[in-house]
Amino acid sequence: MEENFLVTSRENGWRLDKFVVEKVPDWISRNYVQKAIKHGQIIVNGNLKKPSYKVKNNDIVSIEVPDNPPKIEVLPEKIPLNIIYEDKDIIVVNKPPFMIVHPVFNKVTGTLVNALLYHCKDLQGIGGEIRPGIVHRLDKNTSGAIVVAKNDLAHQSLSKQFKNRKTKKTYIALIKGTMKRKNGEINEPIGRHPQIRIKMAVVPDGKESVTLYKIIKEFGNKASLAWINLKTGRTHQIRVHFKYMGHPLLGDEVYGNPTEDFKYGIRRQMLHALKLGLYHPRTNEWKEFVAPLPEDFKEAIINLNNE
Repeated sequence: MEENFLVTSRENGWRLDKFVVEKVPDWISRNYVQKAIKHGQIIVNGNLKKPSYKVKNNDIVSIEVPDNPPKIEVLPEKIPLNIIYEDKDIIVVNKPPFMIVHPVFNKVTGTLVNALLYHCKDLQGIGGEIRPGIVHRLDKNTSGAIVVAKNDLAHQSLSKQFKNRKTKKTYIALIKGTMKRKNGEINEPIGRHPQIRIKMAVVPDGKESVTLYKIIKEFGNKASLAWINLKTGRTHQIRVHFKYMGHPLLGDEVYGNPTEDFKYGIRRQMLHALKLGLYHPRTNEWKEFVAPLPEDFKEAIINLNNE
């Protein structure tokens, strides 16, 4: 399917591959786009261009967009798991930073699902081939507690709990600067960023998004440690809400300025899913699982404290 896109003044001077990545579906990678440009599947004003071509205002970029992502084969991999809890119905893992939860078009190995398929021999097919057992997600660079269903009973129960906001999710984060209000509620609607499709933002027509927070430590005026509870579960909710408040997460390469935080040894957004509460799908018993802080988060706190 061919689609045509008009370059606006906002995108004037962008590389062609960057422009296209913003316009195509999420599952299409930049590497895929670069190959498509070289093969003539993406043209500008009817002419072939290089991926590095700088688009100009009013250029017409024609893109052959694939109708569906290619089928992904997900294979078990022997990857160590930091298991917090496991029984015949669920497994709760302390996900490390830099690991994505499930395979996507351009990343089919090294994910949490690959590790789980090796560890849980009967997981395949629970809730889908690409995301077996997955009922919620953490961003690639967010660490912490994540629960996975091991059978259909658990998958249905947990999915319903997350949908109906019956679970309790507690996070800990390092944010830029100090907040005037040391505890409170951020109740601002979140939706897709109106110009930059890979980002979320506070927008008038967004979905209800509620974040509760309490500042538990300040590091001079450099940063603060926040205890956070989510009432809703929107994409990038914590990161977007604190950016909106003028206090982006340290190390956040999408919503902050991470180069300023390198001096503290920070190489990713400082967000950790500390505790997860839910009703056990078989017994209906309320259970809470705590994920200890990873070493890089501890190191960031020490470095901030010592400066």
